[in-house]
Amino acid sequence: MTERTDAGLPLQGVKVLEMGQLIAGPFASKLLGEFGAEVIKIEPPGVGDPLRKWRKLKDGTSLWWHVQSRNKQSITLDLKEPEGQDIVRRLVAEADVLVENFRPGTLEGWGLGWDELEQINPRLIMLRISGYGQTGPYRDLPGFGVIGEAMGGLRHLTGHPGQPPVRVGVSIGDSLSSLYGVIGVLLALQERQRSGKGQSIDVALYESVFGMMESLIPEYDAFGHVREPAGSALPGITPSNSYRCNDGSYVLIAGNGDSIYKRLMNLIGRPDLGDDPRFAHNDGRSQHAELIDAAIGEWTARHSRSDIIEALKGARVPAGYPYTAADIVQDPHYLARQMIEQVQTFAGPLKVPGVLPKLSRTPGRIGTGGPQLGEHTDDVLAGLGLTNEQREGLRARGII
Repeated sequence: MTERTDAGLPLQGVKVLEMGQLIAGPFASKLLGEFGAEVIKIEPPGVGDPLRKWRKLKDGTSLWWHVQSRNKQSITLDLKEPEGQDIVRRLVAEADVLVENFRPGTLEGWGLGWDELEQINPRLIMLRISGYGQTGPYRDLPGFGVIGEAMGGLRHLTGHPGQPPVRVGVSIGDSLSSLYGVIGVLLALQERQRSGKGQSIDVALYESVFGMMESLIPEYDAFGHVREPAGSALPGITPSNSYRCNDGSYVLIAGNGDSIYKRLMNLIGRPDLGDDPRFAHNDGRSQHAELIDAAIGEWTARHSRSDIIEALKGARVPAGYPYTAADIVQDPHYLARQMIEQVQTFAGPLKVPGVLPKLSRTPGRIGTGGPQLGEHTDDVLAGLGLTNEQREGLRARGII
């Protein structure tokens, strides 16, 4: 387990108040916490963040929780009650960053919108992540990551031609929004050093996905071309595909660099394709992608995956295979780069993903696993000056 220390970390001294649930908002504050920010997470009394009950549970709590909520403090607070809202205002007065991913208008209905909170703390930076953003005709519609992935254009491109669209397998729309949100927070913190003022950051799930869509729009604008799903291939970039091996597994080969392509063709015994002037550059190869893929597939079908990987390494051709969780936790490269760490949690020791990005002088850290529900309520509220008697009164009324 990594020893917890915030000394010298990039975000040391930055206080983050998290008012969000599930994925997009909490993932953003997780990233901030890994680099030294103090993160106080507000959860509903009694039930907590629904993520606590998602996917596989151990001792009644999601294992995902110990990734998503590591390094955080948990307090319980009923945000629908005036007394709970008043505590939020007191916390905001001391915060640098507020992260929230409620449906637009929810915080305003509680008297906790940007206009109100900015008056309390003009230096506040407020990250707001929602399905469609804080403005526009769709702002009031509910939106999860899956909907953002669909509207952003990603779902149409996944899967195989003529088959139903498939999901990526993880909540990529939420996570992309978190990354954009963290970029926004860091930019706002930098700008605040000059102006002394905070600002709000508006991140929409669909826009975060849309921002990854490469040349989708200019291709449509210039040629009327609508990009379609292409299975495991990378349309317009050849060869780059997955190929079946003789043991039934698959190998991924990216031979789309001009010199790499020639080395690959020589390796598979097809120098005729490597020396063909039509295929000297990617645009020519892409016009004959089926021919080239078939030649590569004929070669891989005669060999095992391990032999193919070794041969491609020797020829300096980028190659790999789809890793499972079992592959990841025992891979020497993952281990050498500390991408698998063990953290002590209330459910016992657990292996979890390491911290990204990797800073040479002030790297991030994992101090603790996810907190138990309300674990830090008394400490945080005592820090605001609430006496034990006041806290017990709030607890008796279900506000904490």
